[in-house]
Amino acid sequence: MGSVHEYKRLENKLVQRVKEFAVIAINFIADIFRAFGRLLTRRYTVVFVPHSEKKVYNFHVTVLSICCFLLVGFGILGAFLWYGASYSSTMYNMASKDSQLRATQGSLDEIRDEAVSLISEINVFQHAFAEVLHTMGYNDRNNQTRNAPGDLSTSLSIGEAQEDSFREVDNIKRITAYFQQARAPLEELVDVLNSQSALLTEIPSIWPVKGGIGHITMFFGQNINPIHGGYYIHRGIDIATHRSGDPVVASADGQVVTVEYAYDFGNYVIIRHKHGYYTRYAHLQRYGVTVGQRVQQNEVIGWIGSTGISTGPHLHYEVHIGSDVVDPYRYITIRSSTARGR
Repeated sequence: MGSVHEYKRLENKLVQRVKEFAVIAINFIADIFRAFGRLLTRRYTVVFVPHSEKKVYNFHVTVLSICCFLLVGFGILGAFLWYGASYSSTMYNMASKDSQLRATQGSLDEIRDEAVSLISEINVFQHAFAEVLHTMGYNDRNNQTRNAPGDLSTSLSIGEAQEDSFREVDNIKRITAYFQQARAPLEELVDVLNSQSALLTEIPSIWPVKGGIGHITMFFGQNINPIHGGYYIHRGIDIATHRSGDPVVASADGQVVTVEYAYDFGNYVIIRHKHGYYTRYAHLQRYGVTVGQRVQQNEVIGWIGSTGISTGPHLHYEVHIGSDVVDPYRYITIRSSTARGR
């Protein structure tokens, strides 16, 4: 029992001490607040004394009002600095945007200049294209062709675009529409050229020496015979490269009908082509084909030599239409530039 009473006594004593400490702490805090309140409510008098006999002005202020005034002042100053920094940042961004706008404007001016040049070139192309179509007879077969692509010289007139529209975009749209409409005649023109190209492979239209080398030493028609000295009709052309062994090619697609030797032509080859054409290649050093073989234009059929009645290495080349002999040079010049470019 004695220990229990001792425990209760210590507990009551501890509680009493805690209550005393709490009262002291509360009083201390209250004293601080009262002292702070007295400080804030302390009054000061501000006197304005004029340098004359006018009335003296007295202003009574407290520490609290001074603190409020300083707080408001610092708030205004901070807001001014913040808005000033925001204004500077905005001005910098505006200057940067203005620089970008100027660069964009410069690019736009360049695009406009290029658009004007493009329109000028398109006008030239339009007239040239119309002439090509007319020459190819396209307009005669299709009356809508003349009006289908349109007249760029009028449809691309800058003055016709409205003032509030982007003229270059409007003109580019018209150019696009023109080429869309011109696609059909272009496709037909390609078909015509392809058919003509196919036709050129079926008639003797290329230089019969590989690579377009050599030159004509005797033309078709009346010439002086280099062996007998008298006049005679030369039934082909002689092409010389001043050496033997240069490849001879077929001047058109066809079928080999003759591969043999004759005392005057020496080694020679005859090829039958479509449309009644025949070609002869004489004085060959050796053959490169056999009878019945089908050959294509520009395919090697033999090599230049000096067999038969010949004064030196050369190719004697003839073109026949049925039983008639014609000037081979008239056909070679059809596509001489193409043949020499191969």
